[in-house]
Amino acid sequence: MLEFPLWKKLWLWGLTLAAAVLALPSLFNVSGLDWPSALPNPQVNLGLDLAGGSHLLLEARADDVRAQRLTNMEETVRQLMRNAKPRIRIGDVSTADGKLSFMLENAGDIDRARGLIEPVMQGQTTVREWSLQVVDGQRMVLSQTDAGVNQALDDAMDSATEVVRRRIDELGTREPTIIRQGSTRIVVQVPGLQDPDALRELLGKTAQLEFKLVADPAGSQVGTEIFPYAPGSGLDGQFVTVNRLGGIRGDNLTGAQAGVDPESNRNIVNITFDSQGGAKFAKLTTENVGKPFAIILDKQVLSAPNINEPIIGGSAQISGNFTPESANSLAISLRSGALPVPLTVVEERTVGPDLGADSIRKGLLAMAIGSIAVIALMIATYGRFGVYATIALVLNVLMLLGLMAAGGFTLTLPGIAGFVITIGAAVDANVLINERIREERARGRRVVAAVETGYKEASRAIWDANLTNVISGVALFAFGSGPVKGFAVVLVIGIITSVFTGVTLTRMFVAGWLRKARPNDITI
Repeated sequence: MLEFPLWKKLWLWGLTLAAAVLALPSLFNVSGLDWPSALPNPQVNLGLDLAGGSHLLLEARADDVRAQRLTNMEETVRQLMRNAKPRIRIGDVSTADGKLSFMLENAGDIDRARGLIEPVMQGQTTVREWSLQVVDGQRMVLSQTDAGVNQALDDAMDSATEVVRRRIDELGTREPTIIRQGSTRIVVQVPGLQDPDALRELLGKTAQLEFKLVADPAGSQVGTEIFPYAPGSGLDGQFVTVNRLGGIRGDNLTGAQAGVDPESNRNIVNITFDSQGGAKFAKLTTENVGKPFAIILDKQVLSAPNINEPIIGGSAQISGNFTPESANSLAISLRSGALPVPLTVVEERTVGPDLGADSIRKGLLAMAIGSIAVIALMIATYGRFGVYATIALVLNVLMLLGLMAAGGFTLTLPGIAGFVITIGAAVDANVLINERIREERARGRRVVAAVETGYKEASRAIWDANLTNVISGVALFAFGSGPVKGFAVVLVIGIITSVFTGVTLTRMFVAGWLRKARPNDITI
């Protein structure tokens, strides 16, 4: 057990030093020194409580989900009735009181209409999302079930969380915290971001893009909607009336990039559709050449140009009074996808970097005091073996920092607490080993036999105890969030490195000393 051939020493030292070297850029950064730009620069990311940043709490409304589902069902029903062979004619369509009701012109079509509608009432889940009633033998009424709304809200919040994550990733930030809270809220924490207004605007933008035909002023106003022009469009205070149903949504976008129109030199956003969206867009523009259509973003009209010719290439331009920044922000929102439900900011906090710097200073002070106290106690109690434990402790801290930097993990204020705990836990293994060696010497074992038995017997308890801690840390990481995860990361990695340095490396140190000095007795 005390045999360490040359290859094994080289492997252990290589692994230790490689992990420790990875900690150097972070140590340079904390010390205010410049790390050479030509060298790799892995860094431990700092959490919101250390680096400062923005905290937002976003909330969705169940009523918005209900309204969207009602509109979608109306379009679906109209399309089903229109495509039926022979066509089923309906009228007196109403969405009052959150229900979809319509009258069949021919009461004999009731069974055919029911057969077409019932399959879409189930949706894609096992939950029955709609209920159907027939009133007076000719009117059909569709109502949303509570289970269906709850399922739709849950799906919408899952999708919204991913959309928020993609938008923040586009900002180039590292290690944001984005988690659901309850059934209708999302917590967003972005370390290092000191512009909460830009973040709020980006995340609060639903980015629901629609292309709708402008309603014919001479035609009937039934089935139309009125939208205002967006602020800054140059047409503030004016409105556009569009056909409520039909048109194209931005769900089929595959790309969006900010650009400049070479003819007008105005900022624009170039968008591309997938094959299905491109076909729809080509059909819309081909059938309505010479007519105006409105480009609507989040219920506001960006522009309402005429369709001069069919657009069949699967790409288009969104024009408006954009600045380079607003065009890029819109492109990010469209690339990351539309939010399935509008989100409102209900809580906002900004943590300044000064507060985080103060936390780092106090955390480092706590680590320094704890380390010095532990080192002094170990050396005073165990002599040479305490020195070996001290060297292992220093290497443990360096390896822990290096592995966190290499893995891109985030250090939070609770994570610093995890560091302090790790310092104590790192020498705990050496205490068990040294005390067991002392017991074996008291029983009369020779030096080498006592050391070998001490490491062998103590290692069992060390592995059992630390395995339990690792399981607890993994559970904290899996079920915790934000700072709790930060603590769990430091705890788990610290346990692994402390066992490696406290058991394996100190055993190598002791074995080398015993082989070289061959002492007849040891002071421990």
